[in-house]
Order: sequence, then C-alpha cells, then structure tokens
Amino acid sequence: MYPEHTPHVPAQRAVEVHHPTPLPPAVPVSAPVVPVQPNAVPAVASIVLPDGRVVTGYAVNPAQPEPVALKPAVSRTAVNVALGGVGFLAVCGGLILLTSFIAALTAFVTQLIILAAVIFGGWIAVQIFSASGHRGGGTTVNIRKATFKRNHFHG
Repeated sequence: MYPEHTPHVPAQRAVEVHHPTPLPPAVPVSAPVVPVQPNAVPAVASIVLPDGRVVTGYAVNPAQPEPVALKPAVSRTAVNVALGGVGFLAVCGGLILLTSFIAALTAFVTQLIILAAVIFGGWIAVQIFSASGHRGGGTTVNIRKATFKRNHFHG
C-alpha cells in the first residue's frame, strides 16, 4: 500500500506496523454496557510520509453535526384563519372610526344650523321691533303725498 511515486525501496528500512485497537463508543453511565460485535471492521490505511516513515491507522470520518429538528409546517388553513381575523378586526376598527366621524360631523352641522337660525332669527327680531317702534303702531303707506292709514284715506 505504498504510493508509486516514492523513490525508496521498502526492504531497505525496518518498519514496525502497529495495529490500533478501536475504542468503544461512549456510553452513558446509567445504561448497562453490553458487548456488541461490530458490523464491519473498518479498513486500515497506511500513509508514507516524505521522510520515509509509514503511518498506519483507521480513517476518521469528519464529525457530522446533529441534524436540526425540523419545525412542524404551519398549515395554510391556520394562516388563512389568522389573516382573516386580523382583517376582520381592522374592518371593525375602521367602521367604529367611521361611525364616530359621522356622529361628530352630524353634531357639527347641527350646531351650525342652530347658530344660523339664532343669528337669522335675531336679525328678523331686530327688524320687526325697530320698524314698529319708530312709527307709532300702525302701518303707513305714502303714495304721491297721500297717506293711507289702516284702510282710511287722509287727504
């Protein structure tokens, strides 16, 4: 199992080959230790270093990380129900705000109408009371220097 590109002959040097003993896997203390026959004996690999030494041992596979537990998928129905609930609450809140706005607008328009009625009514009252206060109580119409006072001619 020497690579073909090595420049020396293996018989020139005495090589000791050590066969490592595999370590059993770590077992928790609480579990009883039960001897188990391995399924297959791993292959022994030898590597020749540039200075001619030979290193023999088991190939070590890189440590694989623990698989991440997959999160359960969220069902489309649950998502749709949640989104529908949020939409429903948004619509209800909007309707409450709209109703409040309409009530406030109605109260404002009502106050404007009452204010206009008070102002216009006051103007009419001033006109009536000021016209009757100056002329002494009757209706007088002057036509071509003739005076008609309550359907009586005074000439």
